[in-house]
Amino acid sequence: MLRILLIAALSIGIAGTAYWGYREHQQKNAILIHAENNYQRAFHDLTYQIDLLHDQIGTTLAMNSRQSLSPALAEVWRLASEAHATVGQLPLSLLPFNKTEEFLSNIGSFSYRAAIRDLDKQPLNNEEYKTLQQLYKKSADIQQELRNVQHLVLENNLRWMDVELALATNNRPNDNTIIDGFKTVEKNVQSYNETDFGPSFTNVEKRTKGFEHISGKKITKEEAKQIAKTFLRLKGNEEIQVVHSGEGASDAFYSVTIKNPKTKSETYMDITEKGGYPIWVIENRPVNKQNISLNDATIRGLRFLKQHKFNNFELYESTQYDHVAVLTFVTAQNGVRIYPESIKMKIALDDGNIIGFSARDYLSSKRERTIPKPAISIEQARKKMNPNVTIMEERKAIIMNNVNQEVLCYEFLGTLGDDTYRIFINAQNGIEEKVEKLQNPEPIYGEI
Repeated sequence: MLRILLIAALSIGIAGTAYWGYREHQQKNAILIHAENNYQRAFHDLTYQIDLLHDQIGTTLAMNSRQSLSPALAEVWRLASEAHATVGQLPLSLLPFNKTEEFLSNIGSFSYRAAIRDLDKQPLNNEEYKTLQQLYKKSADIQQELRNVQHLVLENNLRWMDVELALATNNRPNDNTIIDGFKTVEKNVQSYNETDFGPSFTNVEKRTKGFEHISGKKITKEEAKQIAKTFLRLKGNEEIQVVHSGEGASDAFYSVTIKNPKTKSETYMDITEKGGYPIWVIENRPVNKQNISLNDATIRGLRFLKQHKFNNFELYESTQYDHVAVLTFVTAQNGVRIYPESIKMKIALDDGNIIGFSARDYLSSKRERTIPKPAISIEQARKKMNPNVTIMEERKAIIMNNVNQEVLCYEFLGTLGDDTYRIFINAQNGIEEKVEKLQNPEPIYGEI
């Protein structure tokens, strides 16, 4: 009897294991099929978007009037942006494809800059038309190669999951049609120089903020440790580890990890190798009951900046999340706010200590500036405003416009209905550069 029961139990166990294995296999297959379908959709979307992009660039070449050309260039920008986003949905992270992505980004930036300007006063010049012709030719090359890959994928029923597996395992077969096709596209794009977009064009890579403007000597690991101790006002019983960023980083820096054995909290910090400037700081710890106000935190933040020789800062924005103050400070030069030079800070409202700090924008934008004289008066700038907006504050400011250029503006803080807006009017030509709606206090849902 016992033997029969054991056999029955083993049979049930084996059957259960087999069923579990079958279900696991089914679920795995379902996930693989879902991923494959997403990759196939993204690939065919990309091919179709490049078709549309090529045709739209060709259409702009035949246009002459601003009424037609501006929306056509805006459509080129939209299609290039969509194609760039679609590339990111394909399993190409381990395959060098950055030149093609950069090319699509540059097409979008070039067409956007041309679309938003007044083409009646500043029509496309011969160099820009030449650029459009070259873009048309190059997009045709990409289109042709992608169509060829698409034909082979459909004809041979090729799978993108095989591509992902080959890239992930570094086992790249010589006859992988999809990988070879995308390598051909990348090689083709590499022949297209940045200068072909025209001498005034600034590409995506060059617009990436770096720390080339900062000054000072290179510091050592030990000096980085001392800077961390001073900046964070450490007591001396903490465990500190310092690691250099190594080769490949766009800007050399030291990563510092501080462990407090008493509180069990950890603090992470990056410091530039050149000059020893703190880039960012974050401390992981719970914030307890609020003991200080948002205004007190702002005063502490400004005092902290002055103590560490971040001078000429003023508060730009302050918000509170739970028991943490989130503050943004910007520099001011001769009464003009320099918005690109900003520092963000988190202050715990239980004890007033800094638990978050980011000076990346400040370090990448800080330099000596000659602020130009406005070409229009503030009274003229006011007339460019929506008459329904009630102006509460006004000042001069330097901001980054939509094409990533610094421009001098008149800044107006005003209200419309129950909402508050920050509006920037270009101080040289009166163009409305930017309108920002300020956040209203968040309602607390579900509160009894």
